[in-house]
Amino acid sequence: MNPIRLLLRTSSLHLSFAMLAGILSGGTAAGLIALINTTLNQNQPSKTILLLSFIALCLLRLIASFISQILLIQISQKAILNLRILLSRRILASPLRHLEKIGVHGLLAVLIEDIQTISNTIIIIPFLGINIAIVVACLIYLSCLSQLIFFIGISFMFVGIFSYSLPTMKAMSFLKLAREQEDNLFKHFRTVIQGTKELKLHHRRRQAFLSEDLHKTALSSRHHNVVGMSIFAAAASWGQILFFVAIGLLLFTIPTINKIPPKILSAYALTIIYLISPLEYIMSTMPTVTRALVALKKIESLGLSLANSSNEIAEYTPLILNKNWKCLELENITHTYYQEIEESNFILGPINLKLNQGELIFILGGNGSGKSTLAKLITGLYIPETGKIYLDGKPIDNENLEWYRQQFSVVFSDFYLFDRFLGFDNQNLDFQTQKYLAKLQLDHKVKVKNGVLSTTELSQGQRKRLALLTAYLEDRPIYMFDEWASDQDPVFKEIFYTQLIPELKNRGKTVLVISHDDQYFYLADRIVKLEYGQVKTEHLNIRKEQINVFE
Repeated sequence: MNPIRLLLRTSSLHLSFAMLAGILSGGTAAGLIALINTTLNQNQPSKTILLLSFIALCLLRLIASFISQILLIQISQKAILNLRILLSRRILASPLRHLEKIGVHGLLAVLIEDIQTISNTIIIIPFLGINIAIVVACLIYLSCLSQLIFFIGISFMFVGIFSYSLPTMKAMSFLKLAREQEDNLFKHFRTVIQGTKELKLHHRRRQAFLSEDLHKTALSSRHHNVVGMSIFAAAASWGQILFFVAIGLLLFTIPTINKIPPKILSAYALTIIYLISPLEYIMSTMPTVTRALVALKKIESLGLSLANSSNEIAEYTPLILNKNWKCLELENITHTYYQEIEESNFILGPINLKLNQGELIFILGGNGSGKSTLAKLITGLYIPETGKIYLDGKPIDNENLEWYRQQFSVVFSDFYLFDRFLGFDNQNLDFQTQKYLAKLQLDHKVKVKNGVLSTTELSQGQRKRLALLTAYLEDRPIYMFDEWASDQDPVFKEIFYTQLIPELKNRGKTVLVISHDDQYFYLADRIVKLEYGQVKTEHLNIRKEQINVFE
């Protein structure tokens, strides 16, 4: 869905009332100008009716303006909420490979920078609408005073709008360039946070990063913003001068062409002076509106707002575990990485594998052989470019992909650890968690209360144990561990391989382990070895004395 449509998808009744109140507010403003002009040209000493009318119009304008602003603020805040939720849903529903191509920095720029820009714009929309209503009402009033002057004035206004629009289009192009630099800035900010240790330990690297990467990108963003905003400022200054040029024409030029009554001239001059404030406000919001349009286009360019890039996850998919499955088959599946720097492709596959219930399978291979990619294909996080995945003969497609993913509990090497157990409805959750904490030798450091962990500030190995604990609680039919033991001490590494994994296998779970720990390969029912994206060898029932075949 287009985000612009989302911003308009609000309560139609509230929006109608807000528009009517805004129009009424603008109409009362024009009415006050007309009343003031009538009072200035009134020769009778008694002005009681005019005074009462003035008070009534002031009260009506106050009430109409307040109602319009309140309704529009509620509508705009609802739009912000919908946009934030929609983008979060679209990110989670977009294919993993699509998100990886965008990068973390690109997603953060959208969620933080673009959302904030759009939010700031939506907040000013109520006031922008009221000022536009005032301008329209005053123009209608001016047309009633003198059609000749109105047509001359409206022609002059169109010239002013055209002369204002031309430079603002150029300014928008500079703001687009500035927005493009935001992705790089977020990338560098991420480097500052995650690479602090490396930058502190290498002075020349730190200086080169600050001067060549961060400062250069920030300077470029600043330059484009300054140029774009300066063009807007120049255009706004030109627009302000046009008001006084219009008054000068009204006072000195038009009366020489056609005789105009003084009271009409004074009404025009008073109205134009009154219009300066709302028109200046409208022009001053143009840079903010332009930034919001750039942000919306950036969101669309990432594909996060397009339905065809986020069709994987339904609103609600019931969790039905297929605990009695027999065979998972990968038939001629392939996946391609496009390596732009090397100007070459890395192709995983075609892969043909059969996984049976209750098997313990080790997946091994060198760096870059495709182990983690294969894990993402098996678990349904990557969609095979060719080939099919079958579970008990049933093909996996977009209709059942979400259900298929629910059959796996996975701890990836780049896992994310939640500080509370989301999505569990087990009434004995704390009791089970505490039991697993003791089993994983973490009960002396971590406590649990109402599903919330007391801390996750632990070593990487201990954090992986908490991730394993979450996998235990999920109790899915198939388990996948991606280099899980690489951060464990030798004692707990042995516990993992010789106790924890066999226990899962004995419970009927299928366990897939990506590992380089060849001293434990003898435990596997089967070993799958990858080389350059291909399954080169499969070994069955390796005895302990045969593990040297993998060296």
